[in-house]
Amino acid sequence: MPIYENGLVRLRYEESGSGFPLLVIPGGGLNATIAGLANHAFNPMEEFSDSFRCIAMDLRNANGGQSEGPVDVERGWDAFADDQLGLMDHLGIEKFMVMGFCIGGPFCWNLLQRAPDRVVASIMVHPSGFRSDQPDIFYQNNIRDWAPALCERRDDITMEIIDAFLNKMYRENPDFVFTVTRDFVRGCETPVLVLPDDIPAHPYAVAMETALLAPNSQVSLYPWKENDGKIRLAVRHIDMFLKANRPAA
Repeated sequence: MPIYENGLVRLRYEESGSGFPLLVIPGGGLNATIAGLANHAFNPMEEFSDSFRCIAMDLRNANGGQSEGPVDVERGWDAFADDQLGLMDHLGIEKFMVMGFCIGGPFCWNLLQRAPDRVVASIMVHPSGFRSDQPDIFYQNNIRDWAPALCERRDDITMEIIDAFLNKMYRENPDFVFTVTRDFVRGCETPVLVLPDDIPAHPYAVAMETALLAPNSQVSLYPWKENDGKIRLAVRHIDMFLKANRPAA
């Protein structure tokens, strides 16, 4: 069980395969873990390890995971980007691709903004985003499903701290994909592949808006999770996208 440590932050990660690096960000909101990939429509750590060096980590402070660190109220989304970029530095990786599920969509956009010269392509699988008809869904989901267990196991974290943290992430200037503006997406030249969904936490309209704005975007078939045949077709599309955008050796 490899561990990356950076000050008070301790992150558990796993690798599979070899080749050009692919950072995999699991879904599951703030409870995103490597183990949770087994419950996704497909597991990139298995699907793409023949051609890529796949790397995934438990999200900092995810319940059920083994990564821990401060709840950084002021930095919010950027604290997680620090973890992701720090792990790449720890592994000696300069350039990489990134695939994010659910909350991984906003994480991917933030990495594209924070490290535009390092992220060479991004895949966003049923990405989360803001919807005006349910503006508080992410705050409420996390205050219910993430906060209590975290407070129970960590004496240094209170519900007041978590309230401030979630307000910073989801209630302060809520819009679009939370981490970047439409102008940023419009000017982002990095190749992007979007696999939309349409449930409350994964709004189809926002996923498609990002795809329409980004100048080098592709979109998978939709819906793509209805049956195994469509899932395999979507995985094949991802594999082709990754290989097409992999830098020459």
